[in-house]
Amino acid sequence: MRLALLEDDPAQAETLASWLVGAGHDTHVFSLGGDLLRHASRESFDAFLIDWMLPDQSGPEVLRKLRQERDIASPVLFVTSRDAEEDIVAGLAAGADDYMVKPIRRLELLARLEAICRRFRTHAETQPVLDLPPYQIDIERRRVSRHGETIGNLTEKEFALAVFLFQNVGRLLSRGHLLEAIWGLSAAIPTRTLDTHISRIRKKLDIHPANGFRLAPAYNYGYRLERVVAEPA
Repeated sequence: MRLALLEDDPAQAETLASWLVGAGHDTHVFSLGGDLLRHASRESFDAFLIDWMLPDQSGPEVLRKLRQERDIASPVLFVTSRDAEEDIVAGLAAGADDYMVKPIRRLELLARLEAICRRFRTHAETQPVLDLPPYQIDIERRRVSRHGETIGNLTEKEFALAVFLFQNVGRLLSRGHLLEAIWGLSAAIPTRTLDTHISRIRKKLDIHPANGFRLAPAYNYGYRLERVVAEPA
């Protein structure tokens, strides 16, 4: 998953980030709420881990801005030293999906994160075969078909990108999110590589409204694969 970690204590941030990265998550670390909010305006994340006490604003304030001002519904896990019952209630009431009190234990953190994200996963993300008529994607066999006919000319990266897009139908995905999901954090690739692959997928899979889908760009942000309901003739 692609995670945003908001923690102003350098040692704590380093520890938590190492646990998350070690578990296979692409983790972006922020020490100020304002930095996270600015980044969240142009990048998409699967989940947020937010400390309560921050130098510039409180964790609940950051969460409120994510939810109300930026319309971000991704799950949020509060990680904080505040353990009073009223604080826990306030955090959950602010829109957090779970709450952990420091000191944090690694396995519990990973389990809680997995639990809250599981509730937000689409049905498609857990299926070995994506059945989205007229498209069907068999992930295990690496096979894509349209109207029952196999599309056999996809490269490895094109197939991976197609799977990720169809697993996230309707979700606006940032360019950085797509690049990390398909090419990895350390991939040194030209910025036009993603656009080229998107164009090839659109052409090879014949993605257009007549086939029930549109692969639309969002200016200076990323792409969204969306369903299109055909209008009656």
